[in-house]
Amino acid sequence: MLIDISLVVIAYLLGSFSSAVVVCKLMGYADPRTLGSGNPGATNVLRHGGKKAAIITLILDMLKGVVAVLLAKFLTDHSLFVALSALAVFLGHLYPVFFNFKGGKGVATALGVLLALHWMVGVGALLTWLAMAFSFRYSSLAALITAAMTPIYMYWFSGIEHYIVANVIITALIFWRHQSNIQKLVNGTEGKIKFSPSRS
Repeated sequence: MLIDISLVVIAYLLGSFSSAVVVCKLMGYADPRTLGSGNPGATNVLRHGGKKAAIITLILDMLKGVVAVLLAKFLTDHSLFVALSALAVFLGHLYPVFFNFKGGKGVATALGVLLALHWMVGVGALLTWLAMAFSFRYSSLAALITAAMTPIYMYWFSGIEHYIVANVIITALIFWRHQSNIQKLVNGTEGKIKFSPSRS
C-alpha cells in the first residue's frame, strides 16, 4: 500500500514539472505564462517561440504522462492505483506545486497518459486531434473533440473500469480548463493554429 500511495505522489510531482516554462527559459524565450493566452503549453509556445521549442515542450509533456503511468503499471498490480497515478500526473500539470499551482490545460500530458494506459486509445486520440486540427485549425476545438471521444475509446479498447473513470475525469477537467476557449469559439474570436510561425 505504501508503494501504491508513493506512486501517486511521484506522479503528481512529475506532472508538476512545467516543460513549457523550462524549455522557453533554456532557449532564451519569454515565459509563456506572460504571453498570448498565458497558457504554459505547446500551442502557446508555438505561437511565441517557434516550432522547435513547441515540439520539445509537447514531447516532454507527453513523456510525463507516459512515464508516470508505465512506472505505476510496473510497480503495482492494482488498476486503481495505476488510474490514480494517471490522474495525479495530469493534475500535477494543471496545478504544479513547483510553479504556484498555475499550469497548462493538460492536453499533451493527457495524450501521454492515454498512450500508457492503452496504446490504442492513445493512437486513437492522436489521430482524432490531428484530423480535427488540420481540418479546422483550432487547437482548442481539436482538443475538446478528442477529449470527448477518448472515454469511448477507453471503454472499447480497454474495458477496465478504473481507467474509464479516470479518463472521464480527465475529459471533464480538459473541458473545465478550456472554458475561455469555448467562449472564444462561440464568439468566433479563437485564434487558429499557424503552422508557419515567425520564429523557429
